[in-house]
Amino acid sequence: MLKKNDSVKSPCIHVCTHDEDKICIGCYRSVDEIRGWFTMSDDQKRTVLQRAEERRRKKDSNNYDHYV
Repeated sequence: MLKKNDSVKSPCIHVCTHDEDKICIGCYRSVDEIRGWFTMSDDQKRTVLQRAEERRRKKDSNNYDHYV
């Protein structure tokens, strides 16, 4: 867990390809979230990371093909 005074690192994994919803398939941030990352406060970045994780989980659960 990040402490309040820790600097929040970018989740970019250098995939930088967006899906039809303009969400990066590497880090799950929106184009606007990526664009604004370096001007956001750490609290804003944590919020973006939380949203990105929710997107990742949703996409993973929607694409789950058990024993296909």
